[in-house]
Amino acid sequence: MTDGSPTDGNTSAAEAETTAAAAAATDAEAGATAGAAAVTLDRIAVYPVKSLDAEFVDAADIVENGGLRGDREYAIFDEDGEYVNGKRERAVHRIRSSVSLADGTVELSAPEMDDYDGPIAEADGWLSAYFGYPVELRRDPAGGFPDDTEASGPTVISTGTLDAVASWFDGVDADEMRRRLRPNLVFDASEPFWEDHLFDRRGTVVEFSVGGVAFEGVNPCQRCVVPSRDPDTGAETADFRTTFMTKRRETLPEWSGGDWFDHDFRLMVNTAVPESSWGETLSVGDAVTVGDIVPE
Repeated sequence: MTDGSPTDGNTSAAEAETTAAAAAATDAEAGATAGAAAVTLDRIAVYPVKSLDAEFVDAADIVENGGLRGDREYAIFDEDGEYVNGKRERAVHRIRSSVSLADGTVELSAPEMDDYDGPIAEADGWLSAYFGYPVELRRDPAGGFPDDTEASGPTVISTGTLDAVASWFDGVDADEMRRRLRPNLVFDASEPFWEDHLFDRRGTVVEFSVGGVAFEGVNPCQRCVVPSRDPDTGAETADFRTTFMTKRRETLPEWSGGDWFDHDFRLMVNTAVPESSWGETLSVGDAVTVGDIVPE
């Protein structure tokens, strides 16, 4: 060695640990890149009214905050200006909705209520009658009402993850788990937790692309109470959070890294979309390519 260090092969424990960590990081990054060659965008879901049902589309434009056009474009508010959503109002789960953003109409149904079929802007009365207190729908066509305003891009999960997590709970299939978790983008990747390749340690993001749209993977989504409930009735699944956290820890892949797991009730990836990709279009079937880990 040119620096005068010993050359007898006796590497210090610290050096060995550093070398091993670097090799692991390289292997994980290579695995993500290799796997990404076969990964495509399987499904696009937008939620026109925050907390209500999804609408599935073949293509979606990226709007100016990095979200999907039409996603959370409307939200329900009470008289105090607070969201009426699944986190605060269990009755939300019993509403079935179908929205046509093209003509601004919505179909609503719920137990013991007459159906509503008309303009979204005139649905306040039906919703107020259902909840039993005054509410109003507000609209933001530019960027909607995302939960995370710092990482306001589409949320991401994989088909393998939906299958795996559904198997933790009796009587729950992958489609119901998707309805509980409410992702925007589902990638066709059979390996459970493949999407965990798309974040790294705090203070960094993982660059990736879907078709021609650039993304930054920011962090694993902290889950609220909503996934623990039956998406049709709002009934709580017994021991959901405890079971989820135990199984998540037991099955956490080596690439699910960084320092984000201060607790294990995290699943799905929050993203941001650089301004350079605002106005671009995502389409089902687009290829997913994983890039570099860069400072945030």
